[in-house]
Amino acid sequence: MYKYNKLWVYLFILPTLLVFLTFYFVPILTVFTTGFMEWNGFNTAKFIGFDNYKMIFLDDNSIIVSLMNLLKWSLIAAFIHVPFGALVAFIIFKRPVGWRFVRGVFMIPNVIAVSAWAIIYRFIFNDQMGLLNNFIRKLGFTNFHTNWFFDQQYAFSAISLTWVFYAVIVTLLVLSDLMAIPKELHEAAKIDGATEAQIHWRINLPLIRGSLGTAVILSIIARITMFEAIFLTTKGGPGNSTYNISVMLYDGIINYQFGYANAVATIMIILGIGVLAITTKVFKMNKSVYN
Repeated sequence: MYKYNKLWVYLFILPTLLVFLTFYFVPILTVFTTGFMEWNGFNTAKFIGFDNYKMIFLDDNSIIVSLMNLLKWSLIAAFIHVPFGALVAFIIFKRPVGWRFVRGVFMIPNVIAVSAWAIIYRFIFNDQMGLLNNFIRKLGFTNFHTNWFFDQQYAFSAISLTWVFYAVIVTLLVLSDLMAIPKELHEAAKIDGATEAQIHWRINLPLIRGSLGTAVILSIIARITMFEAIFLTTKGGPGNSTYNISVMLYDGIINYQFGYANAVATIMIILGIGVLAITTKVFKMNKSVYN
């Protein structure tokens, strides 16, 4: 009977395993192997060892600029984006007056494609007819003229504003964890004289560290793969102020340097694994929160 049940388990796992191998494992393996080859997509791939990686790290400073921008965006994600989403979750969790309306409005931007948001922000930050500049000029700064996406001083901040306060995924993750906390813990803490702030700091935050860690992982990985918002606004410029590793990969593709592009993609995968490992350790996500 045991062997019969075990056979059914394998049969149910088989379709998932086939999908994983076909659409994930094989493509990732292909990316990794072709990163060591010279390949333009037409001719036979030629093994060249680490030449693509030498080109990435030694021939120019594109990777350094990309990684520095990624580091800054990752810090913004971890210390502004995620805390803001968590704050909204805490507010909704307390269910103040109008919380349903806030929840609905906060969710709406998430159904709009990133590419559409990029186009919207091109109009918002436009110097002549943009909402932001016109608002600043109405405040009395009549001579204020800045084309945000095309000014090296402001482009990085403008790109950051296209995503930093749209933290609905963070809010949903944290809110679901908050709602899963047993009410008995809160009631016992109140009986012991704990204040609302102490309950949040001593009970809620430690118990939602798993969702906070997941939110940090998703947010930083989204910065690693961020492409549409940059390509449709600044294309990595002006200069290299908003250049990132995804645009670097795109440049390799349009120049038919597929081996080079796949080497960049391999670096992206390694960065994602590193973020996952570090965040898991920092937030102790592999340990039970109730032990």
